[in-house]
Amino acid sequence: MTTTQSAPVVSLQAPKDVSIEEIEAELRQIWQSYGSDEEGAAATRATTFSLVVYEPDGTQQLLASLGFYTGPIDGIAGPRTESAIKAAQKAYEMEVSGKSSPQLLSRLHDEFVRAKTEDKLTTENKTAAINYSPDLDSGGLADAIASSNPCRIITLCPTLGKDEGVKAQVSAYCPINKQNKNTLVCCEYITLSGTAEALERIGGIISALMISDLPKFIWWKATPAPEYPLFKRLVDCSDSLIVDSSSFIHPEEDLICVSKLLQESVAIADLNWRRLAPWQELTAEAFDPPERRADIYEVDKVTIDYEKGNQSQALMFLGWIASRLSWTPVSYDLEGGDYDIRRVKFTDDKQREIEAELAGIPTADWGDIPGDLISLRLSSTNLDADCCTVLCSSTTGCMRMEAGGGAQSCYIEQVTPMFDQKTEDLLGQQLQRYGREMLYEESMAVTHQILQLANE
Repeated sequence: MTTTQSAPVVSLQAPKDVSIEEIEAELRQIWQSYGSDEEGAAATRATTFSLVVYEPDGTQQLLASLGFYTGPIDGIAGPRTESAIKAAQKAYEMEVSGKSSPQLLSRLHDEFVRAKTEDKLTTENKTAAINYSPDLDSGGLADAIASSNPCRIITLCPTLGKDEGVKAQVSAYCPINKQNKNTLVCCEYITLSGTAEALERIGGIISALMISDLPKFIWWKATPAPEYPLFKRLVDCSDSLIVDSSSFIHPEEDLICVSKLLQESVAIADLNWRRLAPWQELTAEAFDPPERRADIYEVDKVTIDYEKGNQSQALMFLGWIASRLSWTPVSYDLEGGDYDIRRVKFTDDKQREIEAELAGIPTADWGDIPGDLISLRLSSTNLDADCCTVLCSSTTGCMRMEAGGGAQSCYIEQVTPMFDQKTEDLLGQQLQRYGREMLYEESMAVTHQILQLANE
C-alpha cells in the first residue's frame, strides 16, 4: 500500500502581529529579507489570486493560541485543522470526532480566557519552526493551494465582546515542490480579527489588500448577509462569492437570499451544488439510450430522500430537474412528520401535473456533509413509459425506493461516493475558475420559485 504525504513546508514568516498600517510593508519585508540559500532556492510570491475568507467562529485562532493548531490561520477546515480539533477533544476528554461543535468552541473560549488570565498562552503558533512536517492526518488545504497557486489569503475573524479595534497578523508559507526542490511557491496570509463593527470600519482597507488586476474570491463561511455593509463591500469588489449551503442554519431562507443575489447579477459558487454532480450525471446517463430519451418527458412522480437536517441539496436537485424539463412549480406544502415530508407540485408545457416528495431521513450515522442525498426515484403514472429510474448512495442503499414497488421495472444505479466532495477539496477546485455558471443559476431560479410558494 502506498502512502501519500504532503510536501514539507517552509515557513518564511510565522504569524506575526503587526499594525493595520504595516501589513503591506511587512509582507514586502518578508520577500526582501528572504534570500536564496546555499542551494539557490527561489520563492514565488502571490501572483494568481486573492481569497478572502470570512471565518465566523475563530476556531483556528483559539486552537493555535492554545497550542493545538500547527498551520496558517486561513479559515480552511482541512485535515490540519481536523487534527488540531482531535487533539483538543482528547485533551479535554471530549468525544474525539475531529469536527467542531458549539460545545468544543465554548470550551476553547473558556480555556483561552483562563490561559490569558494566567499568562499561559503560547507566544506564537507552533509553525514558528522554519521547516515542519504536516500533521499525521496529512497537510492542510492551504498547503495544496499554495503548492500550485502563489496567492494571498485574507482571513476575517469576527469576535464577540468589547470593540477593541482590529488586530492583524501576517505570515508566509511555501510547500516544497517535489519535482524542483529549488522552487518555492508561496502563499501570503493576512489575518484580521475584531468585532463585526471593527471589521466594517476597515472595509476599505480590506478591499485594498486584495491584489489588483488578479481574480478575487470571497469565501463567506456563514449565512449570506446582504444587509451587512462589509459583505456588500466585499461582494462588490470580488469576481466570485463562494458559499456552502450545507452549512446554512435556515436552508430555505438562506437559499432565497442566494437567489436574490443571483438576480442582482452576483457571481456565486455554491460548493454544495458541486456535490450534486454525480447525481446529475447518472440521471442524465439513465436517459441516454435512444429508446429511453423520449420517456424522460413521461416522468410525473419524483421522490428524493436526503439526510434529515438540511434540505438544500434536495431542493437544488429538484430545481435542476424542473429547469431541464420545463416544469413550473404551482404548490409547495410542508407536511412534516418523522421524515419532514415536503410535497411540491408542478405543471409542464402540456399542462400535465407532476408531483415531487422530499423526505428527510433520520440516520444513525451522519455523513460529513449535512443533508447529503440518499436516494432518488423518477417514475410515471403511464405504465407504458420506460422511465422508472432509481439512484441511491452506495453507502445507504435503495431500500425505501425499492420498497415502493410498482408495476414498472426500474433502471437502478448506485452513486459512487466522490472522494473530492469535501468542502476543502471543492474549494480548491473552485479557485481554478470564476464567473457565472448558467446551469446553476437556471436551477436556482426554479428553486426560488418553489420556495416562494411556501410563503403564499
